[in-house]
Amino acid sequence: MWSEIIGEFADSPSQAKVARFLLENGFGVNDEGRVVANGVEIPATHIAHAIGSDRRVVDATARRVLSNPTLAAVFRNLRSTPDLSRVGRSLGLSVITVIPRNAQEKGIVEAVVRAIVDHDLGIRQIFVNDPYLSEEPRLVVIVDGTPPAVLYEELRSLPMVQQLII
Repeated sequence: MWSEIIGEFADSPSQAKVARFLLENGFGVNDEGRVVANGVEIPATHIAHAIGSDRRVVDATARRVLSNPTLAAVFRNLRSTPDLSRVGRSLGLSVITVIPRNAQEKGIVEAVVRAIVDHDLGIRQIFVNDPYLSEEPRLVVIVDGTPPAVLYEELRSLPMVQQLII
């Protein structure tokens, strides 16, 4: 699917930039060709400003998405999800960010979740950046309370972990 999205915009780097931004943020396109977040319209000028583009490029990208049935099916159904990682500490939660050695390797999420569960911690949220969409893919896990120091040591020792941010 990602190769089709990338392929559709191969002739227009500026539209590819818009499409990537929409995907990374869970912004969709409604039937009227407007960018939306969970059904709420976001002005094209705001999207353009955020990525250093022009509103006409945003509008053209949305029209192009709707002209391709496969892309339209994807972008019409995208949803934004609240990210607790920036407010976790305020809510009494801990945020663990894992930078993998190779984000396309299988088993990263499983190994991290297993280590967390083995310490009887509740997981409130997990975010994984798609390695095909993100320049810096990472796994972010928000857990209840404060994990023991030994958990951090265990996570750092996993062979697929390049860096751990706590």
